[in-house]
Amino acid sequence: MGVLQHIQHQISALNDLIKINNDRIAGYEKANEATDETGLNLLFNEYIDQSKNYVSEIREYIHVLGGSPTDGTTLSGKFYHTWMDVKAAFINKDRHGILADCEHGEDVAKKAYRSALDDKELIWEDDKVVSLLTNQLEGLRIAHDTVKGLRDAAVDA
Repeated sequence: MGVLQHIQHQISALNDLIKINNDRIAGYEKANEATDETGLNLLFNEYIDQSKNYVSEIREYIHVLGGSPTDGTTLSGKFYHTWMDVKAAFINKDRHGILADCEHGEDVAKKAYRSALDDKELIWEDDKVVSLLTNQLEGLRIAHDTVKGLRDAAVDA
């Protein structure tokens, strides 16, 4: 793979992460509409802001690579069965159901990041992007564990 192809592959992978974050934003917006629990609304808004920050950071790096960041979601991309599925699932859900769907979305987001970091063809040579993606993945892990804990507590309640 030539240098230009290598950079284009990195830009494509980063744009996929922007899309998964845009899906995550849309998913949490739908989750917010599905509940009037203040605590959940605050948490969901926190995760919306988190993904907006992640998108901003990734966009900056895409510009460094000389690429054009996407504005879209994964609707037409390879992560179609992600938060878009979750968005449709919130109708008539209880607390446990909403949180279960959010947890599934977090699983998908973590998997997308893990795939980008583990892709042998990408060969992330810049430690800054590896650190950025690793930190974002850690934030997603924490969000996942929080949502999963709340979901599990909702069963016991």
